[in-house]
Amino acid sequence: MKKTTLFITFLIICIVCLLSSCTTSKSVVSSNVNLNKYEYAAIINNDTYHIPAELMQYEIQLFDAVEGSGLKLISDWRINELSAQQQERLLIVKYGVNVTDEETIITVNFIDYLSGRPIASCRGASSSLGISHEADMRGALKNVAKQIAETFKTH
Repeated sequence: MKKTTLFITFLIICIVCLLSSCTTSKSVVSSNVNLNKYEYAAIINNDTYHIPAELMQYEIQLFDAVEGSGLKLISDWRINELSAQQQERLLIVKYGVNVTDEETIITVNFIDYLSGRPIASCRGASSSLGISHEADMRGALKNVAKQIAETFKTH
């Protein structure tokens, strides 16, 4: 009886580990782009001042992750103050968050300012299998920050 209980517990742990490992974080970079050319980033999010205050902590962490890439953050309100040469080295950054019962996914997209062409997309995902949405959010933020750092590591 004790061996059966131990086996069932072991089996449940294995299934939980297998399911939680299905969550993937990855980055995709255009093959025709030199990321070293970019120096500036402007994060565009029209909801910044309309989101609940308790979510601001996550947005701060997203800004930190982009800034940690080596790109200089500038306000989207000040883009027109950049010279033409600086605008050539500017990336527009847009992000999205998708929360389900199973996992949280944060995607951060980098778009060339002048051409409007997407050049990189970083995805961070995390799953606690519905046990803790807050842990999923923290994990997804950590994973997307890692993807951004790895994508722009030569910057």
